[in-house]
Amino acid sequence: MAYTTIDDPTAYFQTKLYTGNGSTQSITLDGLNDMQPDWVWVKQRGGTTNHKTSDSVRGATKALQNNDTDAEATDTDGITSFDSNGFSLGAGGDYNSSSASQVAWNWKAGTSFTNDASSTGIGTIDSAGSASDASGFSIVSYTGTESAGTIKHGLSSAPKMIIAKDRASGSLSWFVGHASLGFTKRLKLDGTNAAADNTVWNNTNPTSSVFSVGDSANANTSGNAIIAYCFAEKQGYSKFSSYTGNGNADGTFIYTGFKPAWIMLKRTDGTNSWCIFDNKRLGRNPNNPRLYANNSNASEGASDEAYVDILSNGFKLRGAQPDINASGGTYIYMAFAENPFVTSTGVPATAR
Repeated sequence: MAYTTIDDPTAYFQTKLYTGNGSTQSITLDGLNDMQPDWVWVKQRGGTTNHKTSDSVRGATKALQNNDTDAEATDTDGITSFDSNGFSLGAGGDYNSSSASQVAWNWKAGTSFTNDASSTGIGTIDSAGSASDASGFSIVSYTGTESAGTIKHGLSSAPKMIIAKDRASGSLSWFVGHASLGFTKRLKLDGTNAAADNTVWNNTNPTSSVFSVGDSANANTSGNAIIAYCFAEKQGYSKFSSYTGNGNADGTFIYTGFKPAWIMLKRTDGTNSWCIFDNKRLGRNPNNPRLYANNSNASEGASDEAYVDILSNGFKLRGAQPDINASGGTYIYMAFAENPFVTSTGVPATAR
């Protein structure tokens, strides 16, 4: 059996750097094959602007801000379309300020689905969305009931991580479930909170067909539209796991089984930020600087920056900062590949 079924990860995930022009422009991705993204997450690298995210299920101009609890807004000057190999932008400042250095993280789902739960017998709450079983990623839209229920996620294996947001609420957080914590706990993508016991996921792990929500408003407000991003693990392409920090500048090594293109991690036993690293900013070891998913801070140039080394089979922490590597600290992460450690034809990844 081949090590991986995904020899070209750029068919499903890409980081794209671009420069804003203060007008309109189309951004072309750089992978080996064309990729029409279904989820685009944009951040200005050097400025204190909001994280912005749009997806093909909600519609291109429908924006949420990952770093706060704001309700969904219509940004006609934001992401205006998802194109055959990229996306188009209006003149919105968070997306496209003149001369601003920007980063966009792009995921492909691709196959639309709808589920009438009462007809199919799959789940108890109707859902619709877009899914890629090949890459283990789905975008799921549903309407909350505020009664405990189950929701079809569109994948054939159980998600190891789910990120959900009530689109109508300006006060409810982005709730995160992760297999390394167990779905009796939750984190908040827009906050630094430690992991906490909560019934967001109805204390139930996802299955190969559905995920669960509790009878609270958190990810199940009665009558509200909710969006969920679901991730199942694929060998050689994605990893959702945990590690323990060593508090040393010669930090912990984390094996993923691929050369990472993108990493997001969070300390779960402390009030620390979500840190995002990728293979394009600045694009060399050891200077891969972080951005924070939970706030609008800039990244490059910070004197107290924490770094990682991106290696052929994982990543190594280069700093003792509590956000990434406190001694004895527990952390969860999600990561996507630039290259599998070994392709299906036996070609190994190379280090930087």
